[in-house]
Amino acid sequence: MSQEDRRAAGPGTGPGGPRAAPPGAVPGEAPPGAVPGEAPPGAGAGRRWVVLIAGMIAMTAGCTFQYGLAYLIPAFRHEGLSLEQAGILVACPTAGLLLTLVAWGAAADKWGERLVLCAGLAGAGLVLLAGTAADGVVALGACLALAGAAGASVYAASGRLILGWFGAHERGLAMGIRQSAQPLGVAVAALALPTIGEHGRSAALAFLGTFCVAAAALVLVAVRDPARPAGPPQQRAGSPYRTPVLWRIHSASALLVVPQFAVATFALVFLVDQHGWAAPAAGRLLAIAQVCGAAGRLGAGYWSDRAGSRMRPMRILALATALVLLALAAAAATRSPLAVAVLLVAAVASVSTNGLAFTAVAEHAGSSWAGRALGIQNTGQNAFAAATPPVLAALIGGAGYGVAFGAVALFPLAAAAFVPVSAEHRAPRAGIAPSARST
Repeated sequence: MSQEDRRAAGPGTGPGGPRAAPPGAVPGEAPPGAVPGEAPPGAGAGRRWVVLIAGMIAMTAGCTFQYGLAYLIPAFRHEGLSLEQAGILVACPTAGLLLTLVAWGAAADKWGERLVLCAGLAGAGLVLLAGTAADGVVALGACLALAGAAGASVYAASGRLILGWFGAHERGLAMGIRQSAQPLGVAVAALALPTIGEHGRSAALAFLGTFCVAAAALVLVAVRDPARPAGPPQQRAGSPYRTPVLWRIHSASALLVVPQFAVATFALVFLVDQHGWAAPAAGRLLAIAQVCGAAGRLGAGYWSDRAGSRMRPMRILALATALVLLALAAAAATRSPLAVAVLLVAAVASVSTNGLAFTAVAEHAGSSWAGRALGIQNTGQNAFAAATPPVLAALIGGAGYGVAFGAVALFPLAAAAFVPVSAEHRAPRAGIAPSARST
């Protein structure tokens, strides 16, 4: 393992496994001369799992309001909003993310993950609590966008923690656990928001804001930054964007967001409008699908660790997602009762690739660029995510669910062409030891 590989692999790792703490060191505390708040190289192996779980909960809180607002669409429509207006509100947190993702990533590179996570989540929670008093669509949309801008901190910071705390041989699984926060957040929204929304959107926003503030408090207590390589970033590594590998991963990931958000946003209203389900019952069913989607991300991450490749599994899963969406389009167009079952499969398949992409981005970027690269990754994804609900709502209104789902199937097909399977083997990856690469 090269010196750069050992630095990027994070604390407590080496050719023979975890390194022993220095004599006299207290587990979990920094030795003399270490940067305050950062984990020392000899920190106990169990600490990384505590950090991972705390980071996952933090991201779950952010994802619950950023990506779970679709489960308030019945409440929005009960207030007199059209499906198009509700779709715009659902997209507001995602639009807010676009403004700050790269900035939060740069902040994590400079000041550390713990500070960035706490500040962003606490800010988002307070804005959501203030939004309970918002009057009108414009004011509510502004609050949601501002909360999204603050909550964007969870993406670059929590992903950067994985790069620093976990070695290459287990990083795919660890990132899969972290990325399971997105479907778990949607699952929490699916379980809670339809029922809470029956009491008004203010009650739902209060729940979402409280969840974010509580997660920020957990991060403050449980998370410690990984040890950082010495020296200024510009002296440690050059830009990883000198080759097209990261740009291709970013492009494929952005395209794969479209089916994910198409299903997550319109699954509930599809079951209610086309199949006569009650909103709370549909929410419970979709929550189960999201939990299965989280498990799918774990499985994909484990698969990539064993295969020594992130991109080959990503391409296979992208093609599988396209096939499932084509089946869903046919079932929706014919109003087949099988549409519900296919919808559940689509909910799982459409989220399965996300952890692979984030792991690959962090590894190719290396520790010096991981925060910014993950910020760029999230910016591209959320640009497509913000556009998906309003555009697809208009397409559904004009042509129906069958045509809309069929159009969405084109995006994972295009993504499969962008996934850099061959380039993955040729490009140097700062975060992976040579023994973990594909041959």
